[in-house]
Amino acid sequence: MKITDELLDKIAHLARLEIKDSEREALKKDMNDILAWVDKLKEVDTEGVEPLVYMSNEIDNVREDKVENQLPQQEALDNAPDSDGKFFRVPKVIDKSNE
Repeated sequence: MKITDELLDKIAHLARLEIKDSEREALKKDMNDILAWVDKLKEVDTEGVEPLVYMSNEIDNVREDKVENQLPQQEALDNAPDSDGKFFRVPKVIDKSNE
């Protein structure tokens, strides 16, 4: 695959980007370099190599979950700007009325 002017325009449109004419050639070169690097990675023989689950062999030393002193529910709700008696009330962030 090679990044052409048409493909660059399509990618820019999909990403909602405006590309200045002065940036086009450098951007095409960078993107083609990235694609060449990916093609080179495809040549690596990974037969028999176990997939990584973590990026290092370090083991996380995390504490055991345990219940400790808790803030009583009513006390937490008393500090809230708005509640309905059992839950915090927060402003709506997602409006699904148009669906």
